Amino acid sequence: SSSSSSSSSSTTTATAAFSGGSGNSADGGTINSPLLKFDDALYEYLLKNTREPRLLRELREETAAFSPTGARMQIPPEQGNFLRLMVELTNAEKIIEIGVFTGYSSLAMLLSMTERSYDGDIRFHACDIDDDAMAVARKYWKAAQVKHMVREHVGDAKASVEHMREEFGDNYFDLAFVDADKRAYLEYYEQLLPMMKKGGLIIIDNVLWYGRPVNPDFEKDKKTIAIKEFNEFVVNDSRVSHSLVPIGDGISICRVR
Repeated sequence: SSSSSSSSSSTTTATAAFSGGSGNSADGGTINSPLLKFDDALYEYLLKNTREPRLLRELREETAAFSPTGARMQIPPEQGNFLRLMVELTNAEKIIEIGVFTGYSSLAMLLSMTERSYDGDIRFHACDIDDDAMAVARKYWKAAQVKHMVREHVGDAKASVEHMREEFGDNYFDLAFVDADKRAYLEYYEQLLPMMKKGGLIIIDNVLWYGRPVNPDFEKDKKTIAIKEFNEFVVNDSRVSHSLVPIGDGISICRVR
């Protein structure tokens, strides 16, 4: 993921419109309104008008202390709020996250599930290779009284997903959030697709990757190449409905047809 502190460290650009015309927006469509420039003042205004529960704020602050450089791996508050809304809109009961880190995104989604009746079944499968980071997540799941909904999978995520498919079969998950090894995005996507229920959402983070897909300085960077290949693949994948949304560091929302 890409994190923003209470004040963004650099000016970022987000698209406030989509292009008209047929086909992909890059195929000659015109921009219907100017690009929205996110400077520090506008980002502060966005945060001021974003709901962030106390535990999420405390987790964000602890993550910055836990790993000042790694804090960039944490999604920003507006993206956490967006994920909470996605869980509410889809009424998701079975969720998988690949790439938990210290748990901000998982906690955001789990908080949306606390208002429903609970039947005792596991609702959230949390996959990460870093048990030290997962320990921070575990602390906040306990504080939010949602840990009983979570099954942890510490280790290689691809192996974890295969084991889950053996256990649960296909058409199991309502929502998947992927924020892990960028070079493995296509593999994760193909692994998850048959496990999603029809109408389920696969949400992939960092698809705008700090602007590097259009930066010639990164044209040989392996992670950037993988992100570009994933974006080019999924926009043409007829198995899903798709939208690339410029929130945080860019997310692809794929609804299984």
